[in-house]
Amino acid sequence: MALITARVATRLPAQDMDRARRWYSDNLGLDPVEERDGGLRYVVGEGEFSLFLSSGASAGEFTQLAFTVLDIAAEVAELTQRGVVFEEYNEPGLATTHSVARVEGNYPSKGRAELASWFRDSEGNLLGLGQSIP
Repeated sequence: MALITARVATRLPAQDMDRARRWYSDNLGLDPVEERDGGLRYVVGEGEFSLFLSSGASAGEFTQLAFTVLDIAAEVAELTQRGVVFEEYNEPGLATTHSVARVEGNYPSKGRAELASWFRDSEGNLLGLGQSIP
């Protein structure tokens, strides 16, 4: 089966491409590596994602794209300074402190838990940061 060697990429809907481009550039420091009519493609590390022009919007009820980072506290601080607004949670099983939650039960090859944060882009897509805890 060819999928085992395929490259995986995420697609995120955007209702306003100019607004989305500015938000990703100003708030995340990311600029597209390629564009086409109704689409922007970004490369981050070994992964990639694209924004596509859509009349529909994501419900934003789950993480649609996540960035794995080495120091989540430092990333949250920098992104906050750039204007990113982080989601705060205080419910059974999920609570944030300074915008970071500890999520128990990570994949065994990645560690025993994960620190996580979530924020929305200009289009309402829910994005996340994650840092594995060995």
